[in-house]
Amino acid sequence: MRYLALATDYDGTLASQGAVDSETIDALKRLAATGRKLILVTGRQIEDLEHVFPDVAMFDQVVAENGPVLYRPRSGEIRLLAEPPPATFVDALRRRGVDPLAVGSSPK
Repeated sequence: MRYLALATDYDGTLASQGAVDSETIDALKRLAATGRKLILVTGRQIEDLEHVFPDVAMFDQVVAENGPVLYRPRSGEIRLLAEPPPATFVDALRRRGVDPLAVGSSPK
């Protein structure tokens, strides 16, 4: 079986200064209309992505949080692929003043 897909990053690729222009959205819709799959890849957490990019549902899949989360925007299905970092590691980062620090959606 062959899959024809476009996988693209969000920030700095689709989005410029946090927003996707209407011409890009129109081009993605035209591509999807040909039967190709759209895959968005981002370091963002899903809630944040949906806030800044309300058109995320045009994508078939989202690879979020730099890889450990697969999201199907149309169904709302989320699949977690990785364990969270050890709590001791997160605590050590906080003690060292790492800010911002987000652990994300991986199981806690």
